Amino acid sequence: MRTAEIKRRFLAHFENNDHTVVPSAPLPFEDPNLLFVNAGMVQFKPYLLGQVTPPFPRAVSVQKCVRTPDIDEVGKTSRHGTFFQMNGNFSFGDYFKEGAVKLAWELLTGSVADGGLGLDGDKLWPTVYVDDDEAYEIWRRVAGVPAERIQRRGKKDNFWSMGVPGPCGPCSEIFVDRGPEYGAEGGPTVDEDRYVELWNLVFMQYERGPGVGKENFEILGDLPAKNIDTGMGLERVAAYLQGVDNLYEIDEVWPILDRAAELTGKRYGVSTSHIAAQSHPDDVRLRVVADHVRTGLMLIGDGVTPSNEGRGYVLRRILRRAVRAVRLLGFEQPAMPELLPVARDCMAPSYPELAADFDRISQYAYGEEEAFLATLKSGTTILDTAIADTKKTGGSTLSGAQAFALHDTYGFPIDLTLEIAAEQGLSVDEDGFRRLMSEQRTRAKADAQARKTGHADTSAYRAVLDAGGAVEFTGYAEVSRESTVRAVLAGGAPLAGAGEGDEVELVLDTTPFYAEGGGQQADWGRIQLGGGEVEVYDVQQPVPGLVVHRAKVLRGEVRTGETGFAEIDIRRRRAISRSHTATHLVHQTIRNFLGESATQAGSLNAPGRLRFDFNTPGAVPASVLNDVEQQVNEVLMADLEVHAFVTSMAEARKLGAMALFGEKYGDEVRVVEVGDYARELCGGTHAARSGQLGVVKILHEASVGAGVRRVEALVGIDAFNFLAREHLLVSQLADTFRAKPEEVGDRVAQTISQLRDAEKELEKLRAQMVLANAGGLASGAEDVRGVALVATEAPGGASSGDVRTLVQEIRGRLSAGRAGVVVVSAANGGKASLVVAVNKAAREQGLSAKDLVKSALSGRGGGNDDLAQGGGVPAEQAPALLASIRELVAAAVPA
Repeated sequence: MRTAEIKRRFLAHFENNDHTVVPSAPLPFEDPNLLFVNAGMVQFKPYLLGQVTPPFPRAVSVQKCVRTPDIDEVGKTSRHGTFFQMNGNFSFGDYFKEGAVKLAWELLTGSVADGGLGLDGDKLWPTVYVDDDEAYEIWRRVAGVPAERIQRRGKKDNFWSMGVPGPCGPCSEIFVDRGPEYGAEGGPTVDEDRYVELWNLVFMQYERGPGVGKENFEILGDLPAKNIDTGMGLERVAAYLQGVDNLYEIDEVWPILDRAAELTGKRYGVSTSHIAAQSHPDDVRLRVVADHVRTGLMLIGDGVTPSNEGRGYVLRRILRRAVRAVRLLGFEQPAMPELLPVARDCMAPSYPELAADFDRISQYAYGEEEAFLATLKSGTTILDTAIADTKKTGGSTLSGAQAFALHDTYGFPIDLTLEIAAEQGLSVDEDGFRRLMSEQRTRAKADAQARKTGHADTSAYRAVLDAGGAVEFTGYAEVSRESTVRAVLAGGAPLAGAGEGDEVELVLDTTPFYAEGGGQQADWGRIQLGGGEVEVYDVQQPVPGLVVHRAKVLRGEVRTGETGFAEIDIRRRRAISRSHTATHLVHQTIRNFLGESATQAGSLNAPGRLRFDFNTPGAVPASVLNDVEQQVNEVLMADLEVHAFVTSMAEARKLGAMALFGEKYGDEVRVVEVGDYARELCGGTHAARSGQLGVVKILHEASVGAGVRRVEALVGIDAFNFLAREHLLVSQLADTFRAKPEEVGDRVAQTISQLRDAEKELEKLRAQMVLANAGGLASGAEDVRGVALVATEAPGGASSGDVRTLVQEIRGRLSAGRAGVVVVSAANGGKASLVVAVNKAAREQGLSAKDLVKSALSGRGGGNDDLAQGGGVPAEQAPALLASIRELVAAAVPA
């Protein structure tokens, strides 16, 4: 049974049992604790934790997941893969243990003809928590599993929690027996290679207390509502139903592996048993290639692009590990163009958008391989030299400085340095490397993370949300309103009230204030409360649905339960709204010129200005930017209506509304249209008509990371002021050059060209002046024990190049049959330098330019035996350096 068919049957089974089918969340899901979705329950966390009321009692999904902590184990076992798909069914206070067991058993053992998976029930082994007698009896009674095939396990294996205080509960895992050829008999407690886990049913029924690890905590009591969270590994089920040994051999992965084997001339499985841990190194590498190419496809498909930070770095590491594995297998040519299309064809039956978006995806993957091959060429040579030097001196560890230099200068990843060093029997000073990285890295993001709460405790916010429900935002239709203070907080703790000068967080029952989000900055404003007044300087949503106003009490007191009048700064709101509408227009116009792959990767909408990041492999030509700017301003001139409405996600897709990668959308979405020109899912505020923007001026375009470009622009009066300043500057230049404004550019370029030509002529004249006396200096050489010595100071203003040329010119004019030494000192910027040249006859007598320089400068300087230089001493020491060379020559030549 193909993997896509298993997925279809899973969703159909639970949909037929009253579950709402929920699409997979994007891999780069917005969760402050995660880089990527790593479990099926991630998008349902607010419902499972009681933060948000679920819109449905039952749900089912097949969630795309990426886990990388065990990346080094990929290929070595049958269980580890970076990308996988987790089938899950969820109950939010609806059915519990018996329903979960019944539904799982029916799907697993149901006949293929009736939509089931057709597994033999006699080969399934459930496990339950050690004292969960209820689950044990359900397996006996509902599924008819004999007692000898139900095993009890402790907290480490069969009890779920998030590792922190909160919901938890026992779980029941379902294993399948693959047969005696895979290991020892006796169930999953004996051998988890033979008995492979297919499904985990989590019974979320208790509240966990504080503690450490998976076992050292106490149970505080029952949850008010019991939930079900299950996870069935799609790849594991596919491997079993397709009769293969591991996830690398299923229909969605095997063709990639097979193509890699064909490219490298390897035969997979020749020296490998059923046990993945006993695999031949070549088989492990082929599995790494197959797994990582597929993972790279899925990550880029969900909008991740290679970079040196965060999610982009994980993607870069995965792609580069795949490329290196191919090269270790003997294939020296670019491999991604051979492998990525195979991965696309494997995954498109389940994810058709991969085929539609393949041009964009392949651009990033191929570009990353090309860049990495260049990195490998330079970095590997340097690393090999460092390894050889370390071994030569008897060392066993590469220094952190060497690893950092490879990373910082050549872009050589630290994980690759670790791998290559380990292959050569060496370790790496990782602590030293991390310390140097830490010293280099900026901490500019700290303030922004603190403002958005990040990993801070949100229990007080959740309590306010639970007590009063979500805060109603009325700012789309009004800029002021009467509201009631639901809560006053400070430092995350509730207060009864606050007085003049206090910094507080206010929660209102309704608010016109926009909370920062979607790239749009927060509203500012004031709230009048009886005899008190507060100034709002920031608005955030620390938990979904709860709008928190961060403010300072200007006068009087603020107390919970008071009614007041909330009013936003309307000028700021309008300026930000114009910028947000301009961002939509810039986004659409860039796509018009660069193609559909130029999707938004970030934005900032501030008063009078915008910043827009978008995915594209290379720089945008200035001519294209000019065209983008002109087309945007033509839309402003058309004065199109800006219209917002709420509709279903399905209808929004039909209308062609753009959705952003990494964003999580519900069943109902808000669509913002600018006439028929731009249509995008957006929760922000906007101008009423495009003409209200006035003018948009793009300032510049630059790179902000691999495959991501940024444009910055001004909007409205800010754009007008900028253009006015530019006009004044051009007018001043036109007056200076006595030219028309449109001729200024050419006149400036002409003047610069003339200056450069003049500089070149001056260089020639100076060189001629320096060299003019070379013949006279050579003929006037003094005799030092038979050696012709020329020791002189260079003319003032001579460059280092001039001095080197003079030295070599004088040496060339000395008699070839007589030992000769030329030394010229030069003074520039308060420092003296020295250039020394010796001829062949002098070298035969044992004189060395390098030795003379180093001796005169106490070890400083460098070069070779016939020409060397050094410097860095005070300028007044120049005559002494010449005298020192005389003494050294005299001492080196026998009397």
